[in-house]
Amino acid sequence: MRFEITARDRSGARRVFTRDAKSRRELSSLLRAEGLAVLGVEELPEHSGSLPPAWHPSWLLPAGGFDVESGFRQLASMLRGGVPLLKALETVQEQAASPRARRAWMRVSDRVLGGGSFAAALGEQPSLFGEVAVRLSEVGEKSGELERTLSRAADQMESRRSLRTAVVNALAYPLAAVAMAVGVSAYLVGAVIPKVADFLQSGGVALPPVTQLLVDVSTWVAANAAAVAAVPAVAAAAWAALRISGAGRELEDAFLLRVPVTGRILRLSGTALFARSMQIMTESGVPLLDALAAGSRLMPNWRLRRRVAEAHDGVLSGRGLAESFAGAVEFMPMLRRMAAVGEVGGSLPEAFGETARFHEAALALAVRRFGMLIEPVTIAVTGVIVGFVYIAFFTALFAVAETG
Repeated sequence: MRFEITARDRSGARRVFTRDAKSRRELSSLLRAEGLAVLGVEELPEHSGSLPPAWHPSWLLPAGGFDVESGFRQLASMLRGGVPLLKALETVQEQAASPRARRAWMRVSDRVLGGGSFAAALGEQPSLFGEVAVRLSEVGEKSGELERTLSRAADQMESRRSLRTAVVNALAYPLAAVAMAVGVSAYLVGAVIPKVADFLQSGGVALPPVTQLLVDVSTWVAANAAAVAAVPAVAAAAWAALRISGAGRELEDAFLLRVPVTGRILRLSGTALFARSMQIMTESGVPLLDALAAGSRLMPNWRLRRRVAEAHDGVLSGRGLAESFAGAVEFMPMLRRMAAVGEVGGSLPEAFGETARFHEAALALAVRRFGMLIEPVTIAVTGVIVGFVYIAFFTALFAVAETG
């Protein structure tokens, strides 16, 4: 039989672990011999969760950050309520929204059931749970406050998701609007205008200059269709090849940070994300070097990731945090100033928290301003593209009417 034990050791630290024993009486004897003060004992059942068959369409649903965030909040709530860890994990996997998420939580449960730590179980699936959650879980297990650190891990994931959503929404609208305008115009140029031109020319009607220009463009595109289609394909292949290598990806990300308007949004987002993550980790007791290592892998922009890694190496070599960030000009300047204040005053979590709050508010304002700026520009560009096609089209129709 396997049991989950909650106990305090001789130093007073709270521990949660599993142990095999033939009975509760034998288990009690073993624990007394180790000098442990038992707070609770739960017999562990077999897995009650089940997975659908491999062909089931529900497997198409991915296991994403929201599944993990929700699972962490459930675990924190149940642990605060006194539910043992393994029973809480069993509940989380039963309530998982997708089979992939359920399988991931089952792997965590199996690892803990086998005697491993919860943090190590999360660390076996780093792409899903993330290193920040692993570091916070390590601290929570050592301090006996796993429920608190899991709540902080969920807060960090929510903050990251909100920032990413704000940036994506700001950049997606103008791109979608322009793409739709280009698509409609391409259809008119490639399918509608040639037929109208053939009809007019068959009746001996001379095309107006603007319509003739559009017809010439349509004819050229049709004659060079392969080359026209090859240009975006080659560009996409070159972009994909650039992103494969770390140096190419960093070069691209560095360029994006320097683009007017959108570059500032990306810098604000990166600064807010890093500061909030550092605040949560340092406030929860994660050592600074471990927090920097986790924070570097958290950054989606590779140039910012490199700057954090360089700061980690600087602190490791004995320099101060603010001095180590001296070359990280891609971050907003306030990060370095507040890091210096936090180091001197011994209040790094508070300094990071203030930095995060300021830049999150600044990011929200920048996104709103970007939307106010880009909307009229997008409408103007779309109007010019579509309007030119329609003017050419209706000018040709008027020419037919006058001839008739």
